[in-house]
Amino acid sequence: MLTPDTKPDLSDRLFSDLDFSTGAVAAVSGGSDSTALLLLLKDHLDRTASAARLLAVTVDHGLRPDSAAEARLVARFCAERGIAHRIVAWGGDKPASGLAAAAREARYNLLAAAADAEGIELILTGHTADDQAETVLMRQARDDDGRGLAGMAPATLHDWRTWIVRPLLGTRRAALREMLRRRDIGWIEDPTNIDVRFERPRVRAALAQGEGEQRIAEALARAGQAAAEREDVGHRAALLIDAIAGRPVPGLVRLDRDFAAHEDGQAAIYALRILLATVGGVSFLADEARCAALFSRLRSAPLCATLSRTVIDARRTGIFLRRESRDLPAAAPPVDNRLWDNRRRVTLNGRITLNDGPGDLVIAPLGPAAARCASLSEDIPPGLSRAALAAEPSLWAGGKCLDFAGGNAGPQSVSIVPAVAPFQRFLPSFDLEPATAVAALVGAPPLPAPPFRGHDVGRGWAKA
Repeated sequence: MLTPDTKPDLSDRLFSDLDFSTGAVAAVSGGSDSTALLLLLKDHLDRTASAARLLAVTVDHGLRPDSAAEARLVARFCAERGIAHRIVAWGGDKPASGLAAAAREARYNLLAAAADAEGIELILTGHTADDQAETVLMRQARDDDGRGLAGMAPATLHDWRTWIVRPLLGTRRAALREMLRRRDIGWIEDPTNIDVRFERPRVRAALAQGEGEQRIAEALARAGQAAAEREDVGHRAALLIDAIAGRPVPGLVRLDRDFAAHEDGQAAIYALRILLATVGGVSFLADEARCAALFSRLRSAPLCATLSRTVIDARRTGIFLRRESRDLPAAAPPVDNRLWDNRRRVTLNGRITLNDGPGDLVIAPLGPAAARCASLSEDIPPGLSRAALAAEPSLWAGGKCLDFAGGNAGPQSVSIVPAVAPFQRFLPSFDLEPATAVAALVGAPPLPAPPFRGHDVGRGWAKA
């Protein structure tokens, strides 16, 4: 019997809003979810966009003896259906702890590299409603602060350049398997999916018993509510950042004194968490409880404090945020597409050849001495401006500063542009508005166009 999730128009409902103008990469492990994703996607493209490129990519993590053979089975499956396929392997030593997180990071990096090599800007994964419920329950068990209870985002921007979309988040795994059985198509069962040494299989096993269906429904409802709340506070935080934050000199953010008395404390604290992480180059938002305490202190008196590698200097003329001077990166040659101090992305516009001599080109902090020679804003206390500038990256050769914060170095060009640290690697669609506001504030590149046709390029975009 067909359920709503297995009607013939399912693929159109899942993919009709997506922009396939650059093609699509489908992440396919050979399991039921990713196999169903691939077939539904191919059906849709065959009917609606036959010229669109489709590349299936299988990541061989090398964590099980059978993984390479399973990847070859997926390759054969794709070849039989005329689907381009590539196997990418996670090489090198594997970590002794945090293996699941490291494998997830490696998987997305490999998928993004495969997409980039083909000029494809869209990756699709087979995460289902069951995966979403498991994720929410795991985060709830870890006393999540509420943001994480939104679960996996329908769309996530990876590395500020490639969109990862999860079109099956509203579809149950059982419905996908029913569709595969009707087509007489099998799938690979990964034994780690039932290995209760890992957290997710333990949660999955618990949901298969007793009141599991009710718990799944409750978790999905909780995710929807948390996502709406997260987007709402993000919207308010973005408006607040637009209204009260400025960047008088590179590396220095100034908040109006009125910020400390803002009536929307929830949005103000959220904005502060994002700004502290961005200025300090920290991948995770500043701790909520510590930010709430800091926000309360800002209301009553001038102060100087440090949180998330960021110095908070509250004065009569404003609240100033800058990177603290400790633990800045040592001088090192520029490397293409690397993050410097997690605050700047380095791009080489052409090949730079370095020699083994004192004239080698390196990136290093500007430092106090050079900062004293920089032009300053007349509206900002000189000590504040110089302290912020001293922590900013510069190009050096033979002990001489060639250019501050990137630019031309002789015949070669090195670009050093700001990055939004907490969202640089993974930007969930829940957080697009505050990420856009902070990117504009610090001078980071604008977000690439969302992966949906007819998207709203302004703040109102909410397709994801």
